Amino acid sequence: MSETAIQVRPGLEVRRRRWNRASYRRKVIPWLFVLPVLLINLLVVLGPTLAAVYYSMTDWSGIGAADFVGLANYRQLFFEDDSFKTAFVHNLMWMAMFLTVPIAMGLLGASLLAPIKRGALFFRMALFIPYVLPSVVVAHLWSSLIHPDRGVVGWLNERGVSGMDVAFLGRESTVLPTIAFIDNWRWWGFLMVLFLAGMQNIPPDLYEAARLDGANRWQEFRDVTLPGIRPILVFMILMTGIWSFLTFDLIWIITQGGPAGASEVLSVLVFKNAFQNFEAGYAAALGITMSLFVGFILSIFVVLRRRGWEI
Repeated sequence: MSETAIQVRPGLEVRRRRWNRASYRRKVIPWLFVLPVLLINLLVVLGPTLAAVYYSMTDWSGIGAADFVGLANYRQLFFEDDSFKTAFVHNLMWMAMFLTVPIAMGLLGASLLAPIKRGALFFRMALFIPYVLPSVVVAHLWSSLIHPDRGVVGWLNERGVSGMDVAFLGRESTVLPTIAFIDNWRWWGFLMVLFLAGMQNIPPDLYEAARLDGANRWQEFRDVTLPGIRPILVFMILMTGIWSFLTFDLIWIITQGGPAGASEVLSVLVFKNAFQNFEAGYAAALGITMSLFVGFILSIFVVLRRRGWEI
């Protein structure tokens, strides 16, 4: 073997060892740090998910052994249970209300507050505070305010204001919009703060260029503001759609799905079947179906992202 080959081989081995160490640090060590989190997720997410899928195909009361029944729960759910269809329609109504009213209010509020410099923090805090209030406090507060015998509605009713002698939470036609109004009262301020943060990151030069081109306030909002906050807007539309299928707390605290199921949504139906009717297997089928609806909403945004949307 020549002297040149003897000198080159040690150099190649040194570079190979260095590359192996660098590759190890770059590819293996990060996974070692992530591994505990992945194991926790497998334990608390994947495990219960697989268990829910299994129990959704059983006749199980939540206690004791479960009898495997195949797809009987799903057949009953989609073809025999009218309460499921009603609750699903209520969820769609809830989603329609929250994809329009609070988002529009949040955009309007953020647009009005964006130019304000003095006292801006006070207004943001005042409008954000309802979001951090506990659901029990919000439910009790508004249940008293809109009661026909007391609160603001009772006060207006005593003075003869027409349309105020109504138990808004006791009528089937008004109970769901009333609870949605209460939930919107605390939700839209959170959206406004997010939209406002996005608007403040838009370069002022874009607005100046729009004004030089003769754009009015609406055209600035349409052509500069909305494109500038589109990732935030689309993300909050996605999350609002998901949370609309998971809403539970205010409805359960205020009406527990009543009167006569007029405010019953899928999550309330799951709770009742699992903990009141002791039909945990059927409740698991309901929960899996809700997850499929949420997955459908996510798939829409995945398709939009693949088509080039900034989400």
